[in-house]
Amino acid sequence: MLVPSLLLIVGAYLLGSVSPAYILGRMLGGKDLRQYGSGTLSGSMVFEHVGRWAILPILVFDPLKATLPALLALWLDLGVLVAAGAGLAAVIGHNWPIYTRFYGGRGMATFAGVWLALFPPGALWMVVLLGSGWQLGDSAPWLLLTLLSMPLLAHLFNGPIMLGPVLLGGPVLVGQLAGAMILITLAKRLEANRRPLPPPGPERLKVLLRRAFLDRDMASHEEWIRRQPVVGDAEQIEPEA
Repeated sequence: MLVPSLLLIVGAYLLGSVSPAYILGRMLGGKDLRQYGSGTLSGSMVFEHVGRWAILPILVFDPLKATLPALLALWLDLGVLVAAGAGLAAVIGHNWPIYTRFYGGRGMATFAGVWLALFPPGALWMVVLLGSGWQLGDSAPWLLLTLLSMPLLAHLFNGPIMLGPVLLGGPVLVGQLAGAMILITLAKRLEANRRPLPPPGPERLKVLLRRAFLDRDMASHEEWIRRQPVVGDAEQIEPEA
């Protein structure tokens, strides 16, 4: 079953690399969203710089591109580990998409898609906590809290309530999956679509800490997400044909 498993995981990465945020930004606003706001190809940047209604197809497609490969692995009896690997491959494709030279999104909705396939209560938990964070003005810190709390949630559901095939592997597997998601999140935040860092010193450390915990380079969240293109950004990312 090695070859089907590898093909599924590679296919999940390629599907995850499809960025509706990039497509909608180009089609509806004539904008390369990699040059706006946080520079991520994400629903939040579409919401801010293209149109609020335009986020709806992203809220559907971004989770499903992880849910479908994970469910397919289960339907093909490839095992829960392959299903988890396919879901994470879709997240990696979303965050580092091959089609846009590895400039991608943040993976929040795609993480929820993994949980939707493997641990449905976890998907609901993500929606509730990230929605609360968004209402309070910034969902980025809440993602880490959500993932850190996922093993506890699995313990609560592992018993008389068996929801989600990943619980066949127990809360330990949920914890491992959440840990992998935390590592992917931190890697993406620190790499920040190859955005340059300040020179070595206290300011660089401050920026790295903000990236890790707040997913931005400056103190103000509002200023960060509403940034407009500057010459340096335009030179750094050449628009594609």
